[in-house]
Amino acid sequence: MPRQRRLRKVVAPPNFKGYKPYGARTRSIDDEVELLYEEYEAIKLADYDLMNHAEAATLMGVSRATFARIYESARRKIANAFVEAKEIKVVYGNAELDKDWFLCNHCMARFTIPVKMPKDLCPLCGSQKVESINK
Repeated sequence: MPRQRRLRKVVAPPNFKGYKPYGARTRSIDDEVELLYEEYEAIKLADYDLMNHAEAATLMGVSRATFARIYESARRKIANAFVEAKEIKVVYGNAELDKDWFLCNHCMARFTIPVKMPKDLCPLCGSQKVESINK
């Protein structure tokens, strides 16, 4: 029996729910690629923040080899989506967010709530249409 997977630490959720290729017609659910939060975080740390794999692995709370597998999986999924003109959808996966993150469904702001603020109000627009992003 395999070991239970450890949750991978993600500092912040992505700012998007997905991407669609411009000018391509999506025909079915098979024309989608699911990018996991931890795969998004691996791409962000390695390619955007320019961290080496050892540093990024430490930040995510996994081994360097595990980080390399997550990163490789993310690169393959993104390449598949680009070449075959597939939509990329971001899904939660096997991740744990660093803090409690919320989304305002009125102004679409993503935020963490300081201890002194009420948890049911958006700090930007004051709306009560707030939901937790954490699973």
